[in-house]
Amino acid sequence: MKEYIYKFLVFASVAAVMVSCEVQEFSDLNNAEVDAFEDNLTRGDLQDLVGGLFYSSRVNIGTYLDDTGVIGREWFRFSGSDPRFTTDLLGGGSAILDNNTFYITNPWSARYRTVKNGNLILDFLGSQDLSAQFTDQEVSAARGLAKTFIAYELLLNLNLTDENGIRLDVSDANNLGPFVSKTEALAGIRSFLEEGATDLANGGEAFSFIFPSGFAGFDTPSTFLQVNNAIAARVAAYQGDNEAVLSFLEDSFLNLDPQDMDTGVYYNFSEDQNSLVNPMFISANGTTAAQARIVEPSFISDAMAGDGRLSKIVQLEAPVTLDDLVGDHIVFRYQSNSDVIPIIRNEELILLYAEANIAVDPTEAVNALNIIRESAGLGAYTGATDENSLTDEMLMQRRYSLFAEGHRWIDMRRFDRLDELPLARPDDDVFAMFPIPLTENQ
Repeated sequence: MKEYIYKFLVFASVAAVMVSCEVQEFSDLNNAEVDAFEDNLTRGDLQDLVGGLFYSSRVNIGTYLDDTGVIGREWFRFSGSDPRFTTDLLGGGSAILDNNTFYITNPWSARYRTVKNGNLILDFLGSQDLSAQFTDQEVSAARGLAKTFIAYELLLNLNLTDENGIRLDVSDANNLGPFVSKTEALAGIRSFLEEGATDLANGGEAFSFIFPSGFAGFDTPSTFLQVNNAIAARVAAYQGDNEAVLSFLEDSFLNLDPQDMDTGVYYNFSEDQNSLVNPMFISANGTTAAQARIVEPSFISDAMAGDGRLSKIVQLEAPVTLDDLVGDHIVFRYQSNSDVIPIIRNEELILLYAEANIAVDPTEAVNALNIIRESAGLGAYTGATDENSLTDEMLMQRRYSLFAEGHRWIDMRRFDRLDELPLARPDDDVFAMFPIPLTENQ
């Protein structure tokens, strides 16, 4: 099993790095000399291993976004080859979420594959004398990167299973740690991030490897530390720890500027045969009942007049219908198969800042919400400033600002508002969490 994981890792990493930067030639992708990693990790080896981390983090991210987007009633996923998008995920009739189906098993295993890749990097860095190849600072920086990725991937899986929990400790494939509760999982994820932040702070001025283009501007230890803190702010928000959210944001790349919404880090895609294309792109011309992401109609009817964020959807010439679901707009947040998908960006950070300040400083929360409204072409907020009213406004702005980025279902769940999500059919249900995959019990 371990040998198989190593071979996959090396193959995936080389494929990924070839897309984004020049690397040394590798001797044999099918029979990689992985044993050399354990005895004599070189700078080229570490580049390959980190490339594998970046590559695997993108695998099945489209399924994750469909899971959260469909259950969160952002869109209907029409697929002629798999009706489970419109039955299981929408709770149609007597349908329930299956624990042995692609919509949980594929993203779940992909995220844990990236966690494994991160753990392999940590193992290699900690199991040998690297002083001839790397400075102590370079080793520390690499550890910080790996721990940040491990934390983020665990968070995505927890977003799916929620109260059903996740495994935090999977460093030993032959002796996996137990499933832990949501509370314990969030605490563990935050701990990983804080450990990674310490490593990054001691990481010197540069990494010893090259990043893909989606991380432009955040490819040094100090700038990637800002990303680490941004993700930690999201985790703290999920914990309801407002003071920690604001503290982490102070050390992130938060910028309270209505012209700076998109600064952040992204999954990048391309048509190169060794890369992956953006799984969220379906062209308007290619939209049919057999292949479509149809916008849930209330996204349009609930929008404020003049909201520029409606550019994330596009109207079709005629409605499309499947399984008693109908709509005439498609998701157009991603306009080509090489468009990037956000991991975390400044617009989310401003909204996290607003959310934390609802309880801490309502006036500052309104100021932050107005920055979001201004960027969307809307006027200033004029509603009440009590906690419930500001929460309503904050969730409204998150709905439109973070559309098709994997947040709506999670937001409504953490504010106990899943019953407010619209039902297109009378027998549909909104599920709160996915079951643990069947393979975890075997």
